[in-house]
Amino acid sequence: MTLHKRVPICRVMRPSAFNQDVKAVLPKGDLHSRFLPYLLVGNHDRLHERVDSAGHGTGRLNTDAILSLPVLVPPGTVQESIAELGEAIDGRLRLLRQSNATLESIAQALFQSWFIDFDPVRAKGEGREPEGMDAATAELFPAEFADSELGPVPKGWTVQPIGDLVETVGGSTPDTKNAAFWEPAVHNWTSPKDLSGATAPVLLDTERKVSDAGLAKISSGQLPVGTLLMSSRAPIGYFSLSQVPVAINQGYIAMPPGGRLPPVYLYFWCQLNMDTIKGRANGSTFMEISKKAFRPIPALLPSAEVVSRFHDFATAVFSRVTANERQARALADLRDTLLPRLISGKLRLPDAQEAADAVAA
Repeated sequence: MTLHKRVPICRVMRPSAFNQDVKAVLPKGDLHSRFLPYLLVGNHDRLHERVDSAGHGTGRLNTDAILSLPVLVPPGTVQESIAELGEAIDGRLRLLRQSNATLESIAQALFQSWFIDFDPVRAKGEGREPEGMDAATAELFPAEFADSELGPVPKGWTVQPIGDLVETVGGSTPDTKNAAFWEPAVHNWTSPKDLSGATAPVLLDTERKVSDAGLAKISSGQLPVGTLLMSSRAPIGYFSLSQVPVAINQGYIAMPPGGRLPPVYLYFWCQLNMDTIKGRANGSTFMEISKKAFRPIPALLPSAEVVSRFHDFATAVFSRVTANERQARALADLRDTLLPRLISGKLRLPDAQEAADAVAA
């Protein structure tokens, strides 16, 4: 169990070691171990206040701040009932996110087969029908290879610099000391921090937003839905397909729709070419891949028909991933809203269960 963009709280399910930045909280007395994580979640806002007051500029929550927090502990039977509800919601969250991992792996396997291993081309060259595809799709692939700077590639497919096939843009951070750039907070603005710890490869919201004046300070402006975001430094290689219009900071190379290779194709291409991408990075403080260094990387351009067929399949996959992630976030938000009211006795468990069932439906 974790809290999105908040102080992380999780239950350790096996013996673990950790460093000084993690606090282990163990139950004492009549406090049930199953209930303890939900007690912390239910008091998260109060814990967060103590991060601000106890951090002394470091943003840390020290041990005394946790131990001195007064909490309301319900009777044991109520603790168990609240824990059962919380665990049921967390179980649904795991299933949704496991489903997303499976969906992504299916799309990645198809990309690997078609554009890396060239399985359909090899099959046709050997006089076999390509596996797992209909005749119309198989017809789109050639039956021969041709030499290229990347080695043998399907005949008719070409190799070109990635910068000739897609648009690549960067962003910036408006002056954080100028409130006019940040208030009113209107437009989604992202830094790679939004992608750190993300539970799905889709961007649904951003931690910070800029005003109209702030957006005007960013040369790339507001990028459309479907843009691929790739962090270009500290570290290189966070990815997300934006499901909202978004402006970006200087820590990204963004690839909006409209190029000869669509963002959903590039999502897998970049991951499978990460060694090459990182090999062109440089920097003294931290490694960074610039747009100038990224654009010359050679990329294979398949036929437009094959790219279109993959795009249709992968877009459907990511639509399901997005729907699952929206539901997961709704469930997590509901859990975090219900717990304080359940612990305080202001909400009955049957009513909380009904609300959870409605969101999960």
